[in-house]
Amino acid sequence: MTDANPGLRGKRPRRSPKDILYSESFRTAVYQIALAAAVALLGFYLYQNVVENLARQNIATGFGFLEQVSQFEIGETLIAYSARDTYGRALAVGLMNTLSVSAAGIVVATVIGFSVGIARVSSNWLLQRLATAYVEIVRNIPVILQVIFWAAVIRNLPAPRQAVELWGLGFLSNRGLTFAMPSAHAAHLWMLAALGAGIALAILASHKAKRHREATGRYIDMLWPCVGLIVGLPLLVWLGFGAPHEISFPERRGFNFAGGATISPEFVALMTGISLYSSGFIAEIVRAGIQATPRGQVEAARSIALRPRFILRYVVLPQALRVIVPPLTSQYVSLIKNSSIAVVIGYPDLVNIGNTVMNQTGQAVEAIAVMMLVYLIVSLATSLLMNLYNRLVAIKER
Repeated sequence: MTDANPGLRGKRPRRSPKDILYSESFRTAVYQIALAAAVALLGFYLYQNVVENLARQNIATGFGFLEQVSQFEIGETLIAYSARDTYGRALAVGLMNTLSVSAAGIVVATVIGFSVGIARVSSNWLLQRLATAYVEIVRNIPVILQVIFWAAVIRNLPAPRQAVELWGLGFLSNRGLTFAMPSAHAAHLWMLAALGAGIALAILASHKAKRHREATGRYIDMLWPCVGLIVGLPLLVWLGFGAPHEISFPERRGFNFAGGATISPEFVALMTGISLYSSGFIAEIVRAGIQATPRGQVEAARSIALRPRFILRYVVLPQALRVIVPPLTSQYVSLIKNSSIAVVIGYPDLVNIGNTVMNQTGQAVEAIAVMMLVYLIVSLATSLLMNLYNRLVAIKER
């Protein structure tokens, strides 16, 4: 039987304007556009209302205050700053302090959290109970109380003359943590660059070895080559600069210390409080990820005489990371936001300095908007990096 109209074969029928108008996709688009317009109009109305009220009270608006001289000092800075610098520079100092304490807190919380999380699934009864007790304690005490507690503990430590000596490497006192540091040398910057290059090359080599294993079935042990790249490149740079080995050891001198480096009590208290609090949640995330791995797969790996290191690396971790990484991202973002508790103990973070700027200029809306925008950008950047890592470690379905 032949087709009566072969020219229409395979062609979609044309839709009339009435069909498009009453289609679900068209209505959905219209609703979304209308909602976005309503939100934009509401925001514009609120902005205009705030501007008019501020103008009525003779309060300046805009971000021009960022170029004005700050006229206040900051006790702890990572970049050069003085009272003759601008408010914008002062906020930059606060941002650097926030990033430094957040980065240190993330590292400490991750190390402690993974260690305690692994201990939570240990076959050792005492170790498992101790890990459980730790998790229940740090998770159920508000983070602000933990920060205040550690600030009180550190401020009640002995004075520098009676400071606790740390095996000849530093001192712990009410002035903070003072420790030995390599003396300043041009080699250190190049060693840091070599370390970054070594890490990048190690990741690339591991990826190549993985693709080779998937293509040929032949395993290449990359543990020691990666260690060689990460450690060897900075070591070669160090040797190339003549192996500078001068170390500045702190010494008691008068009412303070000379030499070495000192971390302020506020930094130590804030970093300890937020990292311990987050480590309890990270430990539970790690425990859940490990227990999510099917037990039969681990037993199957043991049955073919795989080494425990291989079982952990190629059986347990690839499956556990799918469960661990997404909630771990949320914990990292929460830790960064919890660093704003610094205002309670006097650490000069972004919020603390932002409050000072706001009090001096009277431009509360702009100062708060700057702080909100900065935290938003930092949180989104952290989420982006963790999502990229999540894609990297994801198990590819073939």
